[in-house]
Amino acid sequence: MESVGKLYGFYDPDEMRAIFKKRTKKMVNKTTTLKDAVSKYLKDGDYIAAGNSAIERTPVAALMELIRQVRKNDLKHLKYGAIGGSPLPSVLAFMSGCFEECDISYGMALEALGISKMARRCFETGKVKVTEWSNGTLAWRVKAAAMGLSFIPARSILGTDTFKYSAAKEIKCPFTGKTYAAIPAVYPDIVFIHVHAADKYGNSFIKGTTLVDVELAEASKTVIVTTERLVPTEFFRDDPLRTTIPFYLVDAVVEVPYGAHPGGMPYEYHMDVDFLKNMLKAAQNEDTYEKFIKKYILDCENFEDFLQLTGGLEKMRKLRQKVLHIDAE
Repeated sequence: MESVGKLYGFYDPDEMRAIFKKRTKKMVNKTTTLKDAVSKYLKDGDYIAAGNSAIERTPVAALMELIRQVRKNDLKHLKYGAIGGSPLPSVLAFMSGCFEECDISYGMALEALGISKMARRCFETGKVKVTEWSNGTLAWRVKAAAMGLSFIPARSILGTDTFKYSAAKEIKCPFTGKTYAAIPAVYPDIVFIHVHAADKYGNSFIKGTTLVDVELAEASKTVIVTTERLVPTEFFRDDPLRTTIPFYLVDAVVEVPYGAHPGGMPYEYHMDVDFLKNMLKAAQNEDTYEKFIKKYILDCENFEDFLQLTGGLEKMRKLRQKVLHIDAE
């Protein structure tokens, strides 16, 4: 079977090794603002990815800044990799109208809350060009890049329509002659990852599931970390196992408390179900959603403005109580 999907985000591994080799290994202060980080690294045609786990630990603040700058600067030909089962970042990305092409597996439904009609329409009308993958094969594309390979062999999508609409190729095993799917590597230009804690050099700590975030950091040209809190480097030196992502993979560090809101942050705060329902309601048609984007993203100077619009610290205190099960007492 021949696949018909377009291959996005692929580079020769040796070309990427040369790029990664130039990345500084010095421990320098990388703290900055989201506005400056996105402005410095984002350019026309970039392939963007976001670390996350469904609606949890999504780098919402970073994605909102990206949307503001794409709209303001009229950036074109952006591609999005909906890697790791990423419904909330995918909904934000595609409903914003900022992306023209994508790799995707599972990504349009906010779990039990429903599917965004606006995002679904992007695909039904062909407004966003799609190359399909399974959750596993899209993650393995990142794994291949992190390992410095051009592809990883797999069997899971052979003989399926997912294979047909992917950019994988059939190959023969040199040892057994059996047929495998060659899953090509993907090297994002920019990845945004939201973490629980980071120091000024970029050492980052994620509590709980990491999905493919570590591999994304290893595979991406530029890694922008947003963190719930900045911590002293001793946090990592006292217990090196806290280093989920080492500093030398990170290009910029931005402290953004509640940076995953209205998604949830494991052990920190619950997702804002009411806001997410309203977002899906606004996504019934282009007019209502454009008003939503304008109010909550474009007219906000920064993420702090968005937090104030959605209830401020009092709202976040209540969402934290849900995680701690205090609200049920």
